[in-house]
Amino acid sequence: MGQIALEGMEFFAFHGYYDEEQKIGNKYGIDLIIDADLRRAAESDDLHETVNYEVLYKLVLTEMKSPARLLEHLGHRIIDKVYERFPFVASVKVNVYKFNPPLGGICQWAKVSLEEAR
Repeated sequence: MGQIALEGMEFFAFHGYYDEEQKIGNKYGIDLIIDADLRRAAESDDLHETVNYEVLYKLVLTEMKSPARLLEHLGHRIIDKVYERFPFVASVKVNVYKFNPPLGGICQWAKVSLEEAR
């Protein structure tokens, strides 16, 4: 088993429970951690035998463009898309960060973590 991670991805997007959040937008962060059998890729040196992280990034970017009310929903959509594109993946973990959440005080980010294994 091996792990591929894209950490610290940042996006400006229009997610949020409140209508105003979906109008003005905010900065979001994503960490994506994939567990999969990487032995064939390690032996063959063939990109088609692994999880292509360029494809992962584009998958996340596409989901970030589609507004969600809840970070949980956004994270779930990302996990579903990873499994759809790479069915051989054993588990997916995603951390979704909303920078400077509207709480009425100082908070660097709100974070939701979801993990699903097959």
